[in-house]
Amino acid sequence: MVNKKLKNFLDQKSGLYNQPAFIETDPIQIPKQFKKKEDIETSGFLAATIAWGQRPTIIKNTNRLMELMGWKPYRFILDTSEKGLRVFDGFKHRTFNAEDCKFFMLSLKNIYLNHGGLEKVFTQGFKKDGTIKSALAYFYQVFFEIEGLPRTRKHVSNVVVGSAAKRLNMYLRWMVRKDRQGIDFGLWKEIPMAKLMLPLDVHTGNISRKLGILTRKQNDWKAVEEVTAVLKKFDPYDPVKYDYALFGLGAFEKF
Repeated sequence: MVNKKLKNFLDQKSGLYNQPAFIETDPIQIPKQFKKKEDIETSGFLAATIAWGQRPTIIKNTNRLMELMGWKPYRFILDTSEKGLRVFDGFKHRTFNAEDCKFFMLSLKNIYLNHGGLEKVFTQGFKKDGTIKSALAYFYQVFFEIEGLPRTRKHVSNVVVGSAAKRLNMYLRWMVRKDRQGIDFGLWKEIPMAKLMLPLDVHTGNISRKLGILTRKQNDWKAVEEVTAVLKKFDPYDPVKYDYALFGLGAFEKF
């Protein structure tokens, strides 16, 4: 049975935060600076990758990445040689360093040249069994099919070992979800919004537990499945619109 009072509360909060003003303080502002699909995809993926810590720092460092790529991320990924990747020497965001960045460029190049691009990889994974978990597992497999440093693997979540994959789920929300407010891009058409999973982090996890829609204590994939199942009862077509409500309550209202 749906808790109508709670649903109405979360609908109200989603409407409050799912507004263009949200972009001003969110890493999604990075891909919003581009028009070309591939630039949006690649800049968005890099922004989501380093989206942990203080949001102003995330935005500052992702803008720095775009600057190093000449504000043409897709062309940079395809055209730059390994020698050209030296532009990232000295770059660091928390534990994500220049060597990680160089690997990411090479892996993205492999994805676009040999796998049809980011959308195709995620979509192919999704079509294996119609779940986001399958999409994320397949993406992880493809992303690390080229040789790299073991340490870099910690920067891409692996749902096979139970990760909540907050940043990847956020990235999929950006790419797949679409509504009138226009914050999320809705670029990818073959993964339904109804299948998206909540980007579960400290804020959304804590608020979900306070509201009684999440009982699991760990922020892992099982918790993502539990809370998203409840949100799907509130809105089967667009369950992750409630990410705005849960994040806003935690980050802005200290609910």
